[in-house]
Order: sequence, then C-alpha cells, then structure tokens
Amino acid sequence: MSFKIAIIGAGSVGFTKKLFTDILCVPEFRDVEFALTDLSERNLQMIKLILDRVVEFNRLPTKVTATTDRRAALKGARYIISCVRVGGLEAYADDIRIPLKYGIDQCVGDTICAGGILYGQRNIPVILDFCKDILEVAEPGAKFLNYANPMAMNTWAAIEYGRVDTVGLCHGVQHGADQIAEVLGAKSRTELDYVCSGINHQTWFIDLRLNGRKIGKDELVAAFEAHPVYSQQEKLRIDVLKRFGVYSTESNGHLSEYLPWYRKRPDEITRWIDMSDWIHGETGGYLRYSTETRNWFETEFPQFLESAARPIDPAKRSNEHASHILEALETNRVYRGHFNVKNNGIITNLPQDAIVESPGFVDRFGINMASGITLPEACAATCISSINVQRMSVHAAISGDIDLLKLAVLHDPLVGAVSTPEEVWQMVDEMVVAQARWLPQYADAVPAAKERLSKSRIKTREWAGAARRDVRSIEELRAEKTALKQAV
Repeated sequence: MSFKIAIIGAGSVGFTKKLFTDILCVPEFRDVEFALTDLSERNLQMIKLILDRVVEFNRLPTKVTATTDRRAALKGARYIISCVRVGGLEAYADDIRIPLKYGIDQCVGDTICAGGILYGQRNIPVILDFCKDILEVAEPGAKFLNYANPMAMNTWAAIEYGRVDTVGLCHGVQHGADQIAEVLGAKSRTELDYVCSGINHQTWFIDLRLNGRKIGKDELVAAFEAHPVYSQQEKLRIDVLKRFGVYSTESNGHLSEYLPWYRKRPDEITRWIDMSDWIHGETGGYLRYSTETRNWFETEFPQFLESAARPIDPAKRSNEHASHILEALETNRVYRGHFNVKNNGIITNLPQDAIVESPGFVDRFGINMASGITLPEACAATCISSINVQRMSVHAAISGDIDLLKLAVLHDPLVGAVSTPEEVWQMVDEMVVAQARWLPQYADAVPAAKERLSKSRIKTREWAGAARRDVRSIEELRAEKTALKQAV
C-alpha cells in the first residue's frame, strides 16, 4: 500500500517516533510516505534524522520528508495526525503561573480548568487553519486524527466548524485498564473486558468483566486498596471510585483538577496527592516534566539518534490508537478502541452536541461507534459540568468574545470552587494579555484588558502552589537515571 500520512507538530520528537514505528509495524505500510511539519525547523530536522535512521537500519522503502510549509506536507495526504502545542512551553508556563496568583493550583492544566481553557483558545484558531488546508489540498475524504489537548475542544472545533472528518485520540482508557487488570491479578489485559464511556479525561469503566466474570465496586475498591503502589498513588481516584461506584480513566493528578472538591484548599491538596511522580498531583507537574524532557532531549540528542538504529519489533507496538485505526481502515482487520467523536446518540444522558469518548469498532467502512450507552447519574453530572465549559470555550475561541471566555472560566468546576467572579474576570484579562501573540481572535479586546488591569485593586499573590517541585538539571536527571539502572 502506498499513501501519505502528514504529522503536524512532528517536533514532539518522542511521540512522533512512537507513532512512526507503530505504523511501520503493519507490514502493508512499508511503502507509506510520512510528511513531517512543524514551526521549529530545528526540531523538525532532529526528528527527521531519527526517523531516517529507523528507516535505514530496517532497510525499508518508507519515504520521510520534513518541511515548515504545512500545506506542502498536507498535499495529497490521506491521514493527518496533529500533536501540536500552540505557544509551546512558554505559553504553558503562563497557564500554570497566572492561575496560581489567584489560588488555582493545577497539576496539568491542559484539558479544562483555567489553563486548559486558555490552551484551547490558542489551539482552536490553528486547528481551523489545519482544517481549511486539509479540505483544500489533502486527499479527498482525508481523516484528521487529533492527539492534541484540550482533546474535546479541539475535536469539537474541527468537526463543528472545520467540517473535516475528525476523530480525537487519547490513551487514558488503556492506562486505566492496565491498572485494573493488575490489581485484579490478571495475567494480561486480554483477560479484562470492559465498557468505558464518558468524555475525554472523564471516562468511566461502567462494566468490567475478568474472564467473563462481572467485577463489582466492592471487589474493585478492595483490590486497589490492597495494592502496595496504587493505594498510595491513586488516593483521590480510589475515593471517587468509592463514592461514584465506578473507576475513572484519569490519573490522580488529572482527575483532581476536573472536580471542585479536592484541590480547592491548599492544606487539603497534599492529603489527596502523591509526590512519587508528577502525574499523581504535583503542582504544575506536567510543566516540570515537559521542561525536563525537552532539556534532556536537546542535551542527549546523540543518544536518541543512536537508539533509533534498532529493529522495529511488532511485539512492542504501543497501544496508541493511530496505527490500529489506519490498519483497520486500510486492511479491514477490525479494531476495537475508544474514540472521541460527536455524541449523536452514543451516550443517552449527555448533550448530543458534546464530544464523547466511548467504544467503537473500525473496519474498512470507518469508525462505527456503539450507541445507546447510559452513564451512572453521578458520572453524567460531572461530565455535563465540563461539557458546558467546553462548549462556551469553543464558542469563545471562534468568536473572540472575551466576556464569553470569562464565563467559561467562571463555570469551570475547580475555578468556581476557588475564585470569586471579580478574580476570574481579572485573571482572564491577565492571561489574554500575557498570551496575546497566540490569541489573534482577541486582538481587539487586549487594549481594554490592559486598561482594566492598570486600574485593578484585586490583590494577587506570588505562590508556587501547594506541592511544587523545581525543574531538575541535566546532571540531576542523569544521576537519577544511573541510580535506576543500578537498582535494576
């Protein structure tokens, strides 16, 4: 088979390499062309060197091109994969730093909450530019696979306003299933069957079967509380399981910032999180991790390049959905996964215009979603709160209406639990002014926002958060990796 795959934001080096090698695990895809595009010429050339090394070592006919000209990369592409982070780590740092001044302590800040909403404002205009190019120069009927966060908002904008065949992809369901299989003592995840449904990062395991036997709440709670690691790392997640009756896909840190109950009081935050790794609730944890990863890659690039000279092993193909979707569409080998699409009857008790994440099957006819699923009422209520925020955020990003943007932030569960309306109004002004270069739709609103900030009397504070860690140096990272190797 010969067709073209374009990867936008290919400078996300580690993730791009994973997608690339996954796709080449499919024997029929040896002759595929990969067109890489990114704003950073430097990152683009680094990832191309790595992928060229993979191709050369495995003696493949695969073609890899790299260009900062997005339309050239998209021209004739059958599949387009987006991994973009508009504004990079610079804008992301403001997504964490500015809300902290108003008492809002986020672990990740890329889905909803103040950081995720502003992230969406930066991404959505760019997503629509992608869609315009796809419609104009890609292969007719091209499919857009969005990996970029905020997943639901980006996918919502691409479907409703971009008018492109779009699916949003995430790995939260797979990671949650791995945990459940482990605590229940399964020999492999293949012994676990499940229905997981909801919205991205708030998806719920509403039916669990281990070797055909239904698993109830009490058994699952007992299994997690008995686990020596997860009982400490997932305290908040286990508490939600006890109260809601079902397990959430999302990590302890992620889940904590989507709810109004666990991060609203600084002295309570440390009760629910675990500092053994960023993903369990550390303040700004993903920002620290991303910064360290970037610094490590730039310093240790020769090591990354050397490690690319290895055989592609289909047994090590990851559980990221993209390669499996492409394989099913092109070869008709059926794939079952969990996908982000417009609701339209998939989940009965969520709004029909929402982007939901739910089970589906892929074959040559496309992505075919199971419909008629009903969530437990508490799960639906939690999802609906986020959906309302997502809807307003998407509409604000499209219209450039700063007042609607402020209302979206005001209705965010965690923001509303922490901040007053006056604080929210000022915080949004401050974030829009700080990120103006990435928010063209708010250009007309920036001067008035600056004027309001100059006259504001609302007090803020310089606060690192309840559980912040400093970015580690390359030397510290190297020492840690050496210690881990010695321990093994």
